[in-house]
Amino acid sequence: MATPSNLHEITSPTHFQELLSADLNRVSLLNFWAPWAAPCKEMNEVVRELAKKYPELLVLQVEAESQSDITDSFDIEAVPSFIVLRGHTLLGRLSGADAPSLTSLLSTHLPPPSAPKPLSTTSIPPASAPPPPPTESPEQLNARLQALMSQHKVMLFMKGNPDAPRCGFSRKTVGLLREEGVEFGSFDILSDENVRAGLKTLNNWPTYPQLIVNGEFVGGLDIVQEMIENGEFEEIVKGAV
Repeated sequence: MATPSNLHEITSPTHFQELLSADLNRVSLLNFWAPWAAPCKEMNEVVRELAKKYPELLVLQVEAESQSDITDSFDIEAVPSFIVLRGHTLLGRLSGADAPSLTSLLSTHLPPPSAPKPLSTTSIPPASAPPPPPTESPEQLNARLQALMSQHKVMLFMKGNPDAPRCGFSRKTVGLLREEGVEFGSFDILSDENVRAGLKTLNNWPTYPQLIVNGEFVGGLDIVQEMIENGEFEEIVKGAV
């Protein structure tokens, strides 16, 4: 796997300062990690993808224990931890394996990528709901929900989007669908309160994510997992393809 040209493994405090000081207007991401920490392995891959997504971002990988002088200078107490700088100015810091929060933090300080990030071969660009009328009647909302549920043969109503889920249950469901090779559309229920509340009533299901196949409610994470284990899920998806 090729390493992005803007991602650097720090070898010394001097190396660190040279890279950081080369352009004081550049946004930098410092990733403090340790080889023995399992969450760091996962987040190192997230950081690699962010480096690809934002080529203008300077990404510095700092092995926390071997580069203790740098680690101590930023008061790092746990790994993984992340520092976002512009030059030497602190823009934000984050502790823990929280990919959505890290992605969000960077997006507030960086311009949108010049080209869209390639989507997984099993995902479709997130759906957009038609704007609701100023006052939406129950009948109008129901029609809008039915239209959204039928936008793709397989639809996932989730918190966030497939590349940046905003809850663990949504993240797990996206992972399961991708593992099964299922092409699916998605809708971020956090973007529309009417949709979020309306689907709970329409599908008689109080939580998210909710999976829809051929316009019909299938279930949430637990049901999807169970159906995959007993082979029922594959039959349902075959009928949708």
